[in-house]
Amino acid sequence: METPKTALLGRTLDEVQQIAKNLGMPKFAAKQITAWLYDKKVATIDEMTNLSLKHREALKNGYEVGASAPVEEMRSADGTVKYLFRVGNRNFIETVYIPDADRATLCVSSQVGCKMNCKFCMTGKQGFTGNLTANQILNQIYSIPERDKLTNIVFMGMGEPFDNLDEVLKVLEILTSEYGYGWSPKRITVSSVGLKKGLERFLNESECHLAISMHTPIPSQRRELMPAEKAFSIADIIDVLHRYDFSKQRRLSFEYIVFKGVNDSLVYAKEIVKLLRGIECRVNLIRFHTIPHVDLEGVDMDSMIAFRDYLTQHGVFATIRASRGEDIFAACGMLSTAEQQKEKGVTL
Repeated sequence: METPKTALLGRTLDEVQQIAKNLGMPKFAAKQITAWLYDKKVATIDEMTNLSLKHREALKNGYEVGASAPVEEMRSADGTVKYLFRVGNRNFIETVYIPDADRATLCVSSQVGCKMNCKFCMTGKQGFTGNLTANQILNQIYSIPERDKLTNIVFMGMGEPFDNLDEVLKVLEILTSEYGYGWSPKRITVSSVGLKKGLERFLNESECHLAISMHTPIPSQRRELMPAEKAFSIADIIDVLHRYDFSKQRRLSFEYIVFKGVNDSLVYAKEIVKLLRGIECRVNLIRFHTIPHVDLEGVDMDSMIAFRDYLTQHGVFATIRASRGEDIFAACGMLSTAEQQKEKGVTL
């Protein structure tokens, strides 16, 4: 049986330099290889034509580009596209392309499943299978037809990015480095429930935008919705954030899914105003997409507007995020769960 080859996609310049050195290539070959990967986005090593034939053959002996196309796609009437990528034999991850006027955002996954088990999230119902490698994360960006249209990346797909921070930071380096995609960090947002160790490391090692999943300002209620609150509370998260400056290029936002009869009254808006006092940030209000076997409902637009207006009138900039892709398993984790259950012969 043929020995599996190692993927080059997802490797940093330092890692490619070590590969080139081990294969006896000149030092400049590493930058040539990364240019073929991240600028020209080739599919094979044979396309790296400024490498000598000898060096291409040496590289091909143990390595490959390592890109793989999605196995399924679902297209919404509003232009949103949900892609399904296979990871291993029976596991799948989702990536969502969201076009909107002059913006084209890609929502990527960082794990197969998730340990956080948030009540409102279908991915959490899957349990945790494993971390994605930098190759598997970057492949979601590299292998979609719309890759050259992208203006923004958000790490808001399956998984908790700070629970797989080494690989996420590698991808962020490739996306924002001169040798890689050369993107401004302002084009990238990483969302997290707020794991303490990961939060501080991310803020110190990256300049990308940060989005914290809040969903309620009341700690006892947040514990019920988000078990991660038990380990590191929203109050502790706010304490950490007070030590950083968000008044310049880096943006801080809080994600707030509005649930009918749970966190939608102005009592919660008042508590948010108190909690976020003194922090430069915005609150993104999100309509809830129903998922199976979860007794939570979304609210009407009038309630969303009243909540937003209260926050804005009291000094907290708030927006209502437009719902997209509701006709194609819009809730994160729905499509991958359905596919995994199908492979196991089970129905939702």
